[in-house]
Amino acid sequence: MRIRSFAAAALGLLLVAGLPGAVSGPAFAAEAKKPLSAAQEEAVKALVRKYLIEHPEIIVEAMERLRAEQKRKESEQVKAALVAKRKEIYEDAASPIAGNTDGDVVIVEFFDYQCGYCKSVVDRLMKTVKTDGKIKLVFKEFPILGPQSVFAARAALAAKKQGKYFEFHNAMMRLRGKLNQVSVFALAKSVGLDTKQLANDMRDPAIEKALRANFALARTLRINGTPAFIIGDQMVPGAVSQQMLESYIEQARKKSG
Repeated sequence: MRIRSFAAAALGLLLVAGLPGAVSGPAFAAEAKKPLSAAQEEAVKALVRKYLIEHPEIIVEAMERLRAEQKRKESEQVKAALVAKRKEIYEDAASPIAGNTDGDVVIVEFFDYQCGYCKSVVDRLMKTVKTDGKIKLVFKEFPILGPQSVFAARAALAAKKQGKYFEFHNAMMRLRGKLNQVSVFALAKSVGLDTKQLANDMRDPAIEKALRANFALARTLRINGTPAFIIGDQMVPGAVSQQMLESYIEQARKKSG
């Protein structure tokens, strides 16, 4: 269908160029609306092929426009999802919270405990939240880097029952060694968690439900990697710099004000 539509549009070239089946004058518009004959369609294809060979830059331009259009549509879809999924993003009771729970700016972070980029931003993120004093930080466990990441995420969510999520989260984020079950429980013990209770709490079906919900939300928001932030109503992928972080916070504050 696309080929025929394009060929029909290109028929004007035939009409002007005097190729087989061409017409001119008052009959131009009427003829252009008619279905192409096989001969006309082949002539159009030959003409277009010749032109593209002589001007290959048109293909690059077309691809760039296609990518730009796809990016625009994706951006619109994400904006719509941020509105439609507002409750799941900002008010999910299963998602741990730090900072000011009544803050005027909300930052949501999707992260993985084995993500080096996530670890690289943790200090500037936490320092900014603490220094600002009016930021609510929502944690979205998004373990995409394998079984050990899933294990760590389960352990972190289970730590909520002992009131130690934040301490445990920071300990795992600052771990520079290998993340595995041994190191996870060692870190849990170091922050004062009862590891036997932790292991038992990790079996809670609510934790599996919370992780599945995070993955579903990430798909809807087109989040494919970590870290990924939502600052106010802006999607911010990647390891955001201090300058960018402050800029997005300022923008969110102006919008909310």
